[in-house]
Amino acid sequence: MRKYSYSVLTSVLIVCLLSFNVSFSLKKADDKKQTKIQLASLFKDHMVLQRDMPIPVWGKAEAGATITVKFANSEKSTVVDSNGKWRLDLAALKTSFEPRTMIVTSSVNKDIIQISDILVGEVWICSGQSNMQFGVDGVPEIKSLVPSAKNIRSFKVKRTVAFEPQDTCEGEWINEHPDSAVAFSFAYFLEKSANVPVGIILTAWGSSSIEAWMPRDMTETVPHFKTMMEEFDADTETQNRIQAILEGPKPWPRQDDIFLRRQSNMLYNAMMHPLVPFACRGLVWYQGERNTQSMYGMLKEPWFSRNSGILKYRHVLKQWIKRYRKAWNKNDMHFMVVMLPGYGGVLDSGTDMNPESPAAHSWAWMRESQLKALELPNTSVVNTIDLGHVKDLHPKDKLPIGKRLALLTMDDVLKSDIESSGPKLKKVKIKGNTLVVNFGHAKGLKTIDGNPPTGFWLADDSRKWFPADAKIKGKTVVLYSKELLKPKYIRYAFIGKPNVNLVNALDLPAYPFRTDSFQP
Repeated sequence: MRKYSYSVLTSVLIVCLLSFNVSFSLKKADDKKQTKIQLASLFKDHMVLQRDMPIPVWGKAEAGATITVKFANSEKSTVVDSNGKWRLDLAALKTSFEPRTMIVTSSVNKDIIQISDILVGEVWICSGQSNMQFGVDGVPEIKSLVPSAKNIRSFKVKRTVAFEPQDTCEGEWINEHPDSAVAFSFAYFLEKSANVPVGIILTAWGSSSIEAWMPRDMTETVPHFKTMMEEFDADTETQNRIQAILEGPKPWPRQDDIFLRRQSNMLYNAMMHPLVPFACRGLVWYQGERNTQSMYGMLKEPWFSRNSGILKYRHVLKQWIKRYRKAWNKNDMHFMVVMLPGYGGVLDSGTDMNPESPAAHSWAWMRESQLKALELPNTSVVNTIDLGHVKDLHPKDKLPIGKRLALLTMDDVLKSDIESSGPKLKKVKIKGNTLVVNFGHAKGLKTIDGNPPTGFWLADDSRKWFPADAKIKGKTVVLYSKELLKPKYIRYAFIGKPNVNLVNALDLPAYPFRTDSFQP
């Protein structure tokens, strides 16, 4: 009886050991399944790779594994680091309309990933707030381009937020145009002009400030942003509400959606950081409206006005561009800023509330701040001074913006030696009681309607501004005001919604400017 019991116990013990071994084996198999190759979010079927520059490919896999990437005539290998991360750079590629396949393999378990239908051309990130998000269907002139569009692909980053920088984002490459009027029209005319496939990565969210798209470490270069993040870190009520929204049912109610998109730093974490360091030519930035709520910034109410105001924006924008270039490790990454178009609103912080006055606190000052980006190399500003609507924050005249973006890309970026700019101030000469403005990019200087140039104002040291009589003479405009014996200063197109008509032979509008140093 006792021997029988021992044999039963032995059998039970063997069964337990076998079960443990099976369980252990399954766990090891699950662990291996978790460490299969993972590619960064943008590496998917139908993608477009940037031509003429090294192509970073990165992701995660089992530590110590050898990852090999093959594409076209390029093949590179690397070893996964101790944190399970890997990156390698493929050699630069030429333009290709031929759909090709990328093969990624791992030395562990012989894992293989294939990404198909890949083209090589021009890749641009298009970001900002609602006017970048504004859909193709809202602009009939742009929607009519869809049937003739070709070789345009897009990746739309899902709109969300995160407390920490994310390695991944949600989105798919589609063999279609982006659903953004500005991004699509830009891609359309760029593809036609450069004869290359165009890939657009659209990451935009309405009513977001530039601070929403700033990495946290910009607290080191932007003092008010440091204050904002310190306030956020101390605000557990806001943090808890954000967490509850993210964990709650979807789609989010409109009130919660707006609350999320107006947070600082969190859009960068979720919607921009996962794109770094994907090879691209540059970034188109159509943003600024959220930062026009004040001249100086950091209003206490409403809470979402805790950001840089119009005058601070010029410094913040340049620091932001530098920081993004650092992230991509690409000093020549090109930034194209879309100037805010005409809008008639005036802030109540000034002494002059007349929307027709160049002394009022209007969007004219924000345009000046945006133009400061040109102090950095490899930047462009798209002039929209002739566009917009006096009462509409979301004007529909987006087609000229797309055309001008493509023109600037061909000239400033791809060096095709074409005229891409409207007239720009070169110098001013005082001649008696007149001021003579000499313009660059002024071949065929004229007005669009055949009337004398409009939108010029003159002042002397009294700081009182008077409308100027203007006359075109060659590549110059001669200005005069019967109210001033000795005019010294000029402001051109320096109101919220100016009425302007000065253009060059290509009908490109003259850029706004001022020659005084008066502070608002």
